[in-house]
Amino acid sequence: MITGSCHCGAVHIAVAEAPAIVTSCNCSICRRLGTLCAYYRPAEVTVTHASGALDSYIWGDRCISFRRCATCGCFTHWEDIRPEPADRMGVNARMLDIDLDAITVEFCDGASFPISAESKT
Repeated sequence: MITGSCHCGAVHIAVAEAPAIVTSCNCSICRRLGTLCAYYRPAEVTVTHASGALDSYIWGDRCISFRRCATCGCFTHWEDIRPEPADRMGVNARMLDIDLDAITVEFCDGASFPISAESKT
């Protein structure tokens, strides 16, 4: 079991195994957050927190909810919130107690993904 938490410890994450690959994305939010995302099925991730400890940020095409600690502000994970969500979620690998230097980092050119006209409103 791999565990981790936000800086203040209010939000805890557990996954069965360390990721083999993490993604560095340059989209408008990921480059600002500086995250390295590991992808899991939601059933493979346990997020525990006190009531009110998680905050959400939803933007753009409104398909992902970025979750962060309401106290220290650390981005912990994202959830797919579409009506028919994919069986995938992103966990900020920087929150996990793992050696990130031992993991392959893949680049995702999220800045080149088109944004629909509806998502800009």
